[in-house]
Amino acid sequence: MTEIHLPDYQKAQTELIAASLSVTPSELQGLIVGMLSGGLALEGDSWKTLLFDYTNDGMGWPMNAAVIADAIYNVSVSELTKADVDLSLLLPSDDDLLNYADATSEWVNHFISGLGLAGKSLAKLSSETKEALADLEEISKLGIDEDDDFQEQAILLEQVIEHVKVCVLTIHADLGAKPVIQSSVNTSKTLH
Repeated sequence: MTEIHLPDYQKAQTELIAASLSVTPSELQGLIVGMLSGGLALEGDSWKTLLFDYTNDGMGWPMNAAVIADAIYNVSVSELTKADVDLSLLLPSDDDLLNYADATSEWVNHFISGLGLAGKSLAKLSSETKEALADLEEISKLGIDEDDDFQEQAILLEQVIEHVKVCVLTIHADLGAKPVIQSSVNTSKTLH
């Protein structure tokens, strides 16, 4: 089986800008993962309708940008539904710490928006999910202090990103749609 990967951040950014879409690759993936974690169906194209409404006034996307969205969606579904869950975040290079931190914050903000777009009631969340969502709301306000030690902040940011992943997986485990497992063995019993 061929392993699928997230698109390159810079190439995705270039295509989204060329398509006149005001969404970054980080925001796009956060939105998609948020919709999936909020219970959006894993099959079908309902996610595209929500994406187009949210990002482009309901208008479809140009082909090259749509291909990027499809790739992000497919990788996200794969990562969220496989047994050994490992979530990848589509972020720019960490060479520019300020940009990296901003993209992380944008990812989290759009994840939260995606949860809302999925339309699932958040009223009866487990205590773990409520805590994870509260943590993400705080992380969404993330910023780098330009007067502090950048190396120390880079280490802290990596820890924050790992915590984001844990929070997202906690929320997805509680609210996200689960894949339908089809058995290849006919389990129905026939009486003769």
